[in-house]
Amino acid sequence: MQPQEHINELKNLVQNLLDEATQQGASAAEAGLSQENGLSVSVRLGDVETIEHHCDQGLGITVYFGQRKGSASTTDLSPASIKETVSAACSIARYTSADDYAGLPDPALQQTQFPDLDVYHPWQLGADQAIALAIECETAARGFHPEISNSEGASVNSHQGVRVLGNTQGFLQGYASTRHSLSCSVLAQRGDSMQRDYWYTVARNAALLESALSVGQKAGERTVRRLGARSLSTRQCPVLYSAEIASGLLGSFIGAISGGNLYRKSSFLLDALDTQIFPDFVHIYEQPYLIGALGSAAYDGEGVATQTRDLVSDGILRGYVLSTYSARKLGLQSTGNAGGVHNLSITPNSGDFTAMLKLLDTGLLVTELMGQGVNMVTGDYSRGAAGFWVENGVIQYPVEEITIAGNLKDMFKQIVAIGNDIDYRGNVRTGSILLEKMAIAGE
Repeated sequence: MQPQEHINELKNLVQNLLDEATQQGASAAEAGLSQENGLSVSVRLGDVETIEHHCDQGLGITVYFGQRKGSASTTDLSPASIKETVSAACSIARYTSADDYAGLPDPALQQTQFPDLDVYHPWQLGADQAIALAIECETAARGFHPEISNSEGASVNSHQGVRVLGNTQGFLQGYASTRHSLSCSVLAQRGDSMQRDYWYTVARNAALLESALSVGQKAGERTVRRLGARSLSTRQCPVLYSAEIASGLLGSFIGAISGGNLYRKSSFLLDALDTQIFPDFVHIYEQPYLIGALGSAAYDGEGVATQTRDLVSDGILRGYVLSTYSARKLGLQSTGNAGGVHNLSITPNSGDFTAMLKLLDTGLLVTELMGQGVNMVTGDYSRGAAGFWVENGVIQYPVEEITIAGNLKDMFKQIVAIGNDIDYRGNVRTGSILLEKMAIAGE
């Protein structure tokens, strides 16, 4: 069956679900249905560890009786199960308290244009081929250097799925998508020092993945370079977040401007709209319509149209990240972010990684963070870290067993430069980020 034919079948199921909700007395309803399948293979030390074929489906419905809300879900798509699921949601709604902010999104905000964002590229990959790729990747990593002593393995994953969303306001849409990845992790030993590191590649289209050889060699290189790591004395110094770590800083920013934290008054950026929170060169924006990107989507989890928009320009916070419910709680309008942001990007103002090291001059390059030491209410930030000490723009030696600390409000204002070494492997797209100074706790 072609993807569009399958989507049309699932649309009919969702419509039946919505009709059933109306028949059972709901004043409004929304429903989502997903079907997913895929292949996952992992190998270790040249032998197959796991081969998994995934096949999942799920259906969920939310009904409203005025301002009272009830939700239920099922994995059984039979007519009898659909009716029972709707009955369960209606029963819950009848016994819940009314919530003035509950309800479907504003119909005027629902998406009506559905461009092809090129997010569906099935990979005709058999288990034998996946095993061969994983073994090639791990072999490249293990053979990279004599000091690589062990392996945590390599894995290949291929996933495809269909999602359909509908509501009783006339929205009914679905799309197919794919996601493929290849990863490897190995260990190296030099005397009593043992280190591990990894690398991975991910894309909608398997043709855009890095080669198995490249992923393995990068995993090996990253692991060996960490051997001989030492701690640092306690100090304050400039800190450079590598691109793959810098996305976490932007993730904390998004958390602070998300509607749920704002209406609960649990954000350190409360009432920060239209104020300067970054240096004036910082530009952060969403790009939901990028062709083939991992975070692309024409509508959010409620059917609201996504927007290409600035969240920060000239360092000033221009908008929040809101769903329908959080927007109503704040007296605002949904920004099409039910379910999160879409291809969040930050504009570089500097050169490649080598140029960023030169700007750092003498300080800490962070390549790994540990722990969850971020207080969203106060902005206090304290994370275990590992990386490299840099002097005169040149990496000197690896560093471990340290903690970096600061306050996110200060850290955002102390951003000195953003590199063009952008990591495209996720929904947050950023290069390395240099901060003027942070506190380092070590020996």
